[in-house]
Amino acid sequence: MSKSYMNLDVTYKFAVEKLVKKDPQEMARNADVTYNHESGLFTVTYLGDRYSVSYPDGIVESLDKKEEVPMTAKILVLHYLTSANGAPLQNKWISFKELPDGAIYIEPFTNRAIKPMLSLFAGKQEEFVELALTIGGKVENLGDTAVTIFPLPRVPITYVIWSGDDEFPASGNILFDGSASCYLPTEDYALLSSLVVYYLGKQM
Repeated sequence: MSKSYMNLDVTYKFAVEKLVKKDPQEMARNADVTYNHESGLFTVTYLGDRYSVSYPDGIVESLDKKEEVPMTAKILVLHYLTSANGAPLQNKWISFKELPDGAIYIEPFTNRAIKPMLSLFAGKQEEFVELALTIGGKVENLGDTAVTIFPLPRVPITYVIWSGDDEFPASGNILFDGSASCYLPTEDYALLSSLVVYYLGKQM
């Protein structure tokens, strides 16, 4: 995991400090989420579930489950609110390396997201598609199997698998919209891509 995620408490604290400095209405507009001025609460959909985020103290709570929200999810939701600048989706795919400083994180990205995707779902692609559809995914015409999932409102991530055969093992890639850098820092995409894979794996 990248250095900024080594100490989750510190990373969360920094994220809250950034939240405090921003205008809540503008953040809601840019991130395509709702903000209730009276209650001081954002409502953000993350991986198919709804979360409330209090402003300005940045407390993230699940609206759909009674369990404690994992710290990584809290940080990703806060980073999304504070990073989103409202740029329109470009509807063109780019690779992880094409994200700012993507080459620096490519090894952890491959190890944490692409390899687990293949170990979990290569050869079980029908099930992969069915699971993706349960959280609003859509099928794409790429590779042998591809789905785009929106773990956050303006963050599409496309998972592509090429089936293996006797000569070649299965291979895969994970792609992002050209606007990706307008919504999250690059290292967050390495983490988020893997969290989606493990989330779907748990549903199997």
